[in-house]
Amino acid sequence: MPTAPARSGPPAKERTPGPGLSTPALERSLAFRASGLRLLRTLAPDRASLIAVLAVGATAVTLGVLSPLLLGRATDLVVTGATGPAGVDFAAVGRLLALSVVVVAGSSLFTWVQLRIATTVVQRAGRRLREQAQHKLARLPLTYFDRQPRGEVLSRTTNDIDNITQTLQQAFSQMVRALLTLIGVLAMMFWISPLLALVALASVPVSVAVATFVGKRAQPQFVKQWAVTGRLGSHVEEMITGHTEVVAFGRRAEAVDRFDELGEELYRASFRAQFVSGFIQPALTLVGNLNYVVLAVVGGLRVASGTLTVGDVQAFIQYSYEFNGPINQVAAMANLLQSGVASAERVFDLLDADEESADPAEPERPAQVRGRVSFEKVAFRYEPDKPLVEDLSLTVEPGRTVAIVGPTGAGKTTLVNLLMRFHEVTGGRITLDGTDIAKMSREELRAGIGMVLQDTWLFGGTIADNIAYGLPGEVSRERIVEAARAAHADRFVRTLPDGYDTVLDEDGGGLSAGEKQLVTLARAFLSEPVILVLDEATSSVDTRTELLVQQAMSSLRAGRTSFVVAHRLSTIRDADTILVMDSGSIAEQGTHEELLAAGGAYARLYEAQFAGA
Repeated sequence: MPTAPARSGPPAKERTPGPGLSTPALERSLAFRASGLRLLRTLAPDRASLIAVLAVGATAVTLGVLSPLLLGRATDLVVTGATGPAGVDFAAVGRLLALSVVVVAGSSLFTWVQLRIATTVVQRAGRRLREQAQHKLARLPLTYFDRQPRGEVLSRTTNDIDNITQTLQQAFSQMVRALLTLIGVLAMMFWISPLLALVALASVPVSVAVATFVGKRAQPQFVKQWAVTGRLGSHVEEMITGHTEVVAFGRRAEAVDRFDELGEELYRASFRAQFVSGFIQPALTLVGNLNYVVLAVVGGLRVASGTLTVGDVQAFIQYSYEFNGPINQVAAMANLLQSGVASAERVFDLLDADEESADPAEPERPAQVRGRVSFEKVAFRYEPDKPLVEDLSLTVEPGRTVAIVGPTGAGKTTLVNLLMRFHEVTGGRITLDGTDIAKMSREELRAGIGMVLQDTWLFGGTIADNIAYGLPGEVSRERIVEAARAAHADRFVRTLPDGYDTVLDEDGGGLSAGEKQLVTLARAFLSEPVILVLDEATSSVDTRTELLVQQAMSSLRAGRTSFVVAHRLSTIRDADTILVMDSGSIAEQGTHEELLAAGGAYARLYEAQFAGA
């Protein structure tokens, strides 16, 4: 059956506000460039469409750059005619103007086609990023989620990818058109006057220097902006999930204050990012205006010397305007581009995270699955210098029930997580009927294990759908009802307005904690597992329901190997073996009666729970 991992591990660590805030400027620049190039490579699968964008864009630009030339020729006809004896040839001027209108209209049409194709390319890239992120999440080890706040992960897979898509949507076609325009306009400028073209190009290094100077100072602010956005999303997710606890403990004002604090931090980061990057546009406008003045002076001198005509200078000034236009467009998109690349860094950080080890190319499987589980000198640690489980050996025969107790952090849940391969052992091995589980496929291993967690998980859907989640494919209503009866859930389900067709809110809203626990138990009953894992399975159930569940568990455990993790010792008295865990090792082992007679840690724990009962 599909199972969710039991949560155990180190507390989630708040991530620093994005990579690179304290790194040298060169490293920051290289990271920005690498992320930008990688972001462009996400468009590569649509090569045919990209070629179409370039071809259509080149056609649009070619038509567009002809307009100033035609207008320049019309100007020359007017000036020559006005100063000459033949007068102005208005018919020729009209033809040039009409041709100019046709050229501009054609350029606009091809620009629209280019935009439509570019939109398709960008949306496909966004879809691929979402699919890659979703598939990546499915391959990440449990330790990744132990260390990452859920809101941070959600922000990377939603907000950041949306921001990337919007950035590409707004910038891609404009950048392509800007590049093609620069090439086309530059060619026409050199054709009219190489000298004036060199004068116009003199402003490019200045513009690049200004954009680079400002961009290097704005990029860290955009990185911080999206990092704070992730932390804000994480806080909101926590407050919504734990709303009842927030209200019950009177922490609503504190939660609001924390939200305001993060909101203020996001405001400051966003303001600084926009403020710094906002210097690019006016600075480049100033450079462009100064360049116009120089071009007008030099062009006037060339007209006076007879080297150029008035129409040539007019056309060149227009080309110069169109030459600076793309540069200013790119500058205007600087904050958008930097914001998009900052989001790309966060998404790529997720996509590059270490995955769980791959299943063997030729997985092994037990000749006959009976449920014999053996831990052989098993060791596990999150950090190299912090062992959590050391030299643990244990053999559980088929059909036996093993209860695991111990203080918080003793390694109880870690033990079952290792069995499920949510974590990989760092020493020793675990075998199922003689086969090393590391040599089995995870899917086959987990298909034979039923798990009921302390934290119930129900999705938005009917109660029948939630129970049927225990088996892949279609499940008959009869089997669903049978499983619910075995879990003693049938009675309360039938009291609901729509019975098994009652639609639950996300996470089972509308059901009590005990009722949600019974639904998850019914899910486990339906899967008919070879091995059963109960992690605090009855800790949220009232006393009467607990008795019913224990009766059901007795029949469910018959013939199945069972691991029961519990703090309430009343749930494990009939276990075949009770393990008392302490600091990742087995401190005591035996039956309920044997451990009481030994007078050790279990006896003290039992006495503490039932003293005066």
